[in-house]
Amino acid sequence: MLVMLVPFAIVVALLTLAAVLISRTYNRLVAAQQVAVNSFSQIEVQLKRRYDLIPSLVEAVRSYMGHERETLEAVIAARGNASSKLSGVSGQLNDPATVSSWSASESAFGGAIGRLAMLIEAYPELKANETIAGLTEELTSTENRIAFARGLYNDTVTTFNIDRQSFPTVVYAAAIGFGDDLMLLNFDDQPEIHNALKVELVA
Repeated sequence: MLVMLVPFAIVVALLTLAAVLISRTYNRLVAAQQVAVNSFSQIEVQLKRRYDLIPSLVEAVRSYMGHERETLEAVIAARGNASSKLSGVSGQLNDPATVSSWSASESAFGGAIGRLAMLIEAYPELKANETIAGLTEELTSTENRIAFARGLYNDTVTTFNIDRQSFPTVVYAAAIGFGDDLMLLNFDDQPEIHNALKVELVA
């Protein structure tokens, strides 16, 4: 009888150990995922700030550059596309198609802003306008905050992905609800934004 109890005790001990290991892993992955989601929410805040700035900037520029209607309309259209896709991303950060589609829309929006910034740079009367100068300064600050928030998000996602892919977690990650990596954000860099958005008031 005692001989039979020993293997049973070993099995119980192993099952208990496995349960503790899986429970700790689950809690750790939940925590890491929530840190990443929170980091993404910081990106959302800055992107929404950028979305809010653009209509005012476009309207201020329009009074000077009505002939650049195509460029201005392209900026507004790109803003609308990126903004509409943002709301569906935060809950699907592990879906490559969703994140890729939204990232492409943000890259297109960044390109449109860059073209607008270069136009502003080419017109001295625009650079002398206090409203436009103020808006472009806010936009530059926002672009920098977006870049910082994106870097922080990518760091937290990398931490989560490494943990999820590490052995032995990778063996049972899918079974406890973590079958996919979170997606890194790789917007196309738009150096023309930072180079052109240096509008200063003309003395």
